[in-house]
Amino acid sequence: MTPTETNSAESEDSAELFDEAAEFVRAAREFVWWHAECGTSGFPRGEPKRAARPEFAAHAESEHYAVAAHQPSATQAAASNAPAPASHSDGHSAHSAPEQRSTFAMPTFDAPVVAPKAAAPLVVLSNEERRAKLQLIDERVKACVACGLHQGRSQTVFSRGDPSAELCFVGEGPGADEDREGLPFVGKAGQLLDKMIQAMGLGPNDVYICNVVKCRPPENRTPEASEMATCLPYLQEQLEVVAPKVIVALGSTALKGLMGPSEGITKARGSWRLFRGKIPLMPTFHPAYVLRQPTREIKGMVWSDLQQVLKHLGRSPKGPGV
Repeated sequence: MTPTETNSAESEDSAELFDEAAEFVRAAREFVWWHAECGTSGFPRGEPKRAARPEFAAHAESEHYAVAAHQPSATQAAASNAPAPASHSDGHSAHSAPEQRSTFAMPTFDAPVVAPKAAAPLVVLSNEERRAKLQLIDERVKACVACGLHQGRSQTVFSRGDPSAELCFVGEGPGADEDREGLPFVGKAGQLLDKMIQAMGLGPNDVYICNVVKCRPPENRTPEASEMATCLPYLQEQLEVVAPKVIVALGSTALKGLMGPSEGITKARGSWRLFRGKIPLMPTFHPAYVLRQPTREIKGMVWSDLQQVLKHLGRSPKGPGV
């Protein structure tokens, strides 16, 4: 390799490293800002833990689930007559470091294909109790003026479907049709979503459908992070009451609204997450994106994601696909 070629290669490597560093700084800023908007701040304290590749740790006499870290098994640790030391990123062991709980948990982006099992709800609500609690949340949503989105709405858009359904679809926000009718997913994207649900062998009363934000953004733009953070408590309460067995996040905005800053939906789709340590969540493409990109490949990806959801629910598809 000539000196000129060597210098050129080094320049390309330097530029690539610079781009990676810039992307890391941007993601870190976005992560901290998001948690500040949601009422938390700072980074977790205590011994650092790696996100899990293996299955989520088994639930043992606890209402929460932890993610299994990259550590030797109990059998391996017993064979060595010594507990496996935790390792910091700089390679130093931490034998004497006291174990502390983090103030919040970063979402893991390399979850297994098999859906993690959610903790059983402590209280099982009747249908009447669910509807009564959701009505109270809906009334608060209708009166909400906490962000600028209320200024352009005709009405708030809360939900449609059965609040006792096992499956919940969460989208981005209302469009013009939804703002006019007061129901989520009633336009062209909603019609495609209904076809997807039908192909799964389900009906409109077998699912619960809602959005991250409850008011239509101007010109159907993507909701801003501050707007999503303002609406997040309503969504969390809503899902806490419904307590579905599985959530499907429709599109990148829905995934970020539910799980915080994330990689793009193209990378995230098809990989299970765990919403608030309780509910298995499957990200997939938004029906509006499928309408814009109606290729066999995109439709096949969505159908694959929905088949994983059906498998977790113990059901079989009734239709040929999306």
